[in-house]
Amino acid sequence: MTRQIVSVVGGKDATSTSTYQSTNPARTGEVVAAVGLADADTFAAACRTAKEAQREWAKVPPPVRGRVIASIGRLVEANAESLARLVTEEIGKPYAEALGEVREIVDTCDFFLGEGRRLYGQTVPSEMPDKNLFTFRNPIGVAAVITAGNFPVAVPSWYLVPALLCGNAVVWKPAEYAAASGHALYRLFAAAGLPDGVLNVVFADGAETFRGLERALEEGTVQKVGFTGSSEVGRKVGELTGRHLQSACLELGGKNPMVIMPDADLELAVEGALFSGFGTAGQRCTSLGTVIVHESVHGEFVERFARAVREAAIGEPAGDVLAGPLLDQKFADRYEEYLTWIQPHHEVVSGPTGRITADNPRGGFTGEGGLYYHPVVVDGVRPSDQVFLEETFGPIVGVTTFRTLDEALELANLPGYGLSSSIYTTDAANAFRFREGVSAGMVSVNNSTSGAEAHLPFGGNGKSGNGSRQSGMWVLEQFTRWQAMNWDHSGRLQKAQMDVADITPDLGFRL
Repeated sequence: MTRQIVSVVGGKDATSTSTYQSTNPARTGEVVAAVGLADADTFAAACRTAKEAQREWAKVPPPVRGRVIASIGRLVEANAESLARLVTEEIGKPYAEALGEVREIVDTCDFFLGEGRRLYGQTVPSEMPDKNLFTFRNPIGVAAVITAGNFPVAVPSWYLVPALLCGNAVVWKPAEYAAASGHALYRLFAAAGLPDGVLNVVFADGAETFRGLERALEEGTVQKVGFTGSSEVGRKVGELTGRHLQSACLELGGKNPMVIMPDADLELAVEGALFSGFGTAGQRCTSLGTVIVHESVHGEFVERFARAVREAAIGEPAGDVLAGPLLDQKFADRYEEYLTWIQPHHEVVSGPTGRITADNPRGGFTGEGGLYYHPVVVDGVRPSDQVFLEETFGPIVGVTTFRTLDEALELANLPGYGLSSSIYTTDAANAFRFREGVSAGMVSVNNSTSGAEAHLPFGGNGKSGNGSRQSGMWVLEQFTRWQAMNWDHSGRLQKAQMDVADITPDLGFRL
């Protein structure tokens, strides 16, 4: 029986204005869920509901809120296999990857359990006697969180867990094509004992969400916006929040470079390029964009990489495969456009391109009836090429060459993104020069461009984001506001910078 899911506001099912069919991209005729879509009014109403609920939630002591987060982690852990299977069914992510994604939620909860006892402020010395200065972290209020569907449960947890821990209420809008996974995650959070209205989930399309968010910002019911998605939409969200003197937490796309130095372990580099380029069918914000290979090892690397891609298992995501289908038909349509960026001066070294069909087969393919595409490696990419400069969300990786590390850094930074990056080298000097010169917010040495850990800052610069960071203690800056307090117990008015004791030095003194 097809799942029927709708938005939940204040603990109650909300009305819908239309229905979206979430389908299995591995078998496109299979409907995973009938999703009731809400309108802008429902989104704005959810923000008002969250505002009311947040007042009481903020009064709950942070260590107690931390225990709620711990309960969420235990519930997710107990339901890990069921949740991972649903993710695989709904977006076609290989089951092993989906299980790892669920594990990331548990890791995030484990980390933030402790942060409930570490929402520290400071005691600051005053310049005047009989006066104490303090700082406090306060919750921001209501966070509106909008997430993509390529990581339908892990990435939302990066927002939801710290936001709730800090005493905020949340209105969360998951991607429509991953709505069943989002609804399941909401139910696990609710089962941990969150009061009604503290976490609300609204399913809506992009246009209605934007209208609802605009209204909520005008009404003053949203104090923080978190957005994960494309750079194009991220700009619009940033512009909207900026008009209301807010700074959104933006986690956007990437064109992530991997530099292969002459001294690199090529076998290891090929393994890293294969996983970061084609895991999740290349549909990660941290997916490999361009391999920048030193000219002395270019030929050998390309030969090894192309062979690894040709031999990689593609197909049914419930099996042991590198990649399954693309997430949804709209991503398949967009990927077809990316393939038109391949030019006559390029060389496709990986074999066939396009959708995998009986007329366009792939050896060892195990899928059937889904949005499956051949993984593509394009050699001979030039810095002026569209395939070099723009994000290609899907299973396509470009390869180019360099002579010096300075040239490699220039190529790595040229597209203007700044999310993730990687260098393969056995020379520490190369690794640190790369770290200093690359614009990316995240750097890997002898590892792939993909792979976040719950206690490290995640985020990018340039077209990849506005410098905000998720994960670890750094995300607390997104969901708290600093408050300064001075307490004068001298019994008199002491004026800062005016009533300060002056000890006069003898600046003319010489030995």
